[in-house]
This record gives sequence, C-alpha cells and structure tokens, in this order.
Amino acid sequence: MSRADNRPPYARIAGHYRDLIGSGMLEPGTLLPSIKALSEEWKVSTATVEKAMRVLREEQLVKGIHGIGTEVLGPPVSLSSGSERHDRSSKTQSSWGTGEQSSGHTAGIVPAPKDIADVLGIAPGGEAIRRSRVYRDTHGIVSHSTSWIPAELAQAVPELAKSERLKGGLSLDLIARATGRHVVQRVDEESARIATAQDLELLELEAGTVAAILVLTARFLDANGQLLEYGVDLGAPGRTRRTTSDVLR
Repeated sequence: MSRADNRPPYARIAGHYRDLIGSGMLEPGTLLPSIKALSEEWKVSTATVEKAMRVLREEQLVKGIHGIGTEVLGPPVSLSSGSERHDRSSKTQSSWGTGEQSSGHTAGIVPAPKDIADVLGIAPGGEAIRRSRVYRDTHGIVSHSTSWIPAELAQAVPELAKSERLKGGLSLDLIARATGRHVVQRVDEESARIATAQDLELLELEAGTVAAILVLTARFLDANGQLLEYGVDLGAPGRTRRTTSDVLR
C-alpha cells in the first residue's frame, strides 16, 4: 500500500513537476499548462497553483514569461566538490560538469588571509598563489571556486600565477607533471552558512541579500603529507549537493 501524501496541495503540485523536470520527462523549453488549467486539473484555487509555481521559480526549475506562461528550465547542475572536479579533470581534462562553463579566471601571488595561511602552514600575510573562477550553467552561477596553492610552486609551474584558464588539466595535473608530486590523500569538508557580504559579491548577488550557501573545501596532500592545494567552493543559493553510492548487502 502506498503511503498517503499529506503535503499541502501547493507542495504536491510543486513536487509533481519537480520530479518530472528532474527525471527529464519535461525538457527545458517546455511550457507548463496555464494557471487556470492546472487549478482545474488539480481541483485547487489559482492562488494554490501560483504558490506552487513560485516554489519552482525559487528553485530555478522554471521561469515565468510575461504573456506566455511558465517555461521549464531543467534541473540545475549539482554542486561539485573540489575532489569531484579533480576526478573529472583526470578523465576528461576538464573540471566542467554537464551544462557548465567557467569564466572570470583570475590568478596571482597574494598575501594569504589568516584562515588560509593556517591551512597552508605559513604566517598570515605570507605569499600564496590564488586562482579563482566562476562556474555557470543556464540558470546562472553554480559556484565561485578558489584554489590556494603554496607560492613556491609558481617556480615549477609559472602559469599557476597567470590570469587565464589552464590548459592540459587542473592545477594539480600540471603540478604532478612538473614536479612528480601527486595527490595521494584528499580531505573534503562541507558546511553551510548565511552568505557574508564578500560571498554575495563573489556570487554576484545583491548586497544585503539573506541567503544560505554551501561551502565545500578540499585539501589535496602529496605522499609526504604536504599540501599541494586548498580549494574553496561557494555554492550559489538553491544549489544542492548530490552524491551516488552503491549499497552493499
């Protein structure tokens, strides 16, 4: 016997279309039935349907087009960790997920903030390589990603400190080829916080916006336990983390 769905009507409607969009049964560009048609189909008020559509818009699954209707955008790209991007690059020479592009690549040798200096094992204000980029898909920004790398590695891989997209893989791939130092251990952490003023600026959100974001960090260590890179990804509001694993019986 199936369990009764006790969610409010607007949540059931939103859930129904969320599942259809997530499964690919409703492709991007598809127009949903009108508010009136949906209210008749679900036997609810137009206000209830409008609330369901608002939920889907806030989740960036659909968008309203004035005078036309509600258009399906498709499921947003799941927020990837630094380790997942590293694995992807090892296989495809690209850190992009499906439907993603990156832009705004900047790099340089800069004074490390105290929290970063602590991770890198240097004095606050000591030099470190900072590389940053923004990942986007059709919905907008997926995440703002920053890589912090020990400054001395710029001698072996000068392009690490240049403001352009790296060719031939991620920074860790270039470091491994130039120095023979490979990643043998990765430490991932996830946390959530209310976006700071700096977070809002990096994610191109309006100042004063109150939003929860996911913060993903990854430490990449070589065979001697020395840090090769520290990655920090700020996930845009509404982005999710999705992982898949096999269940052993």
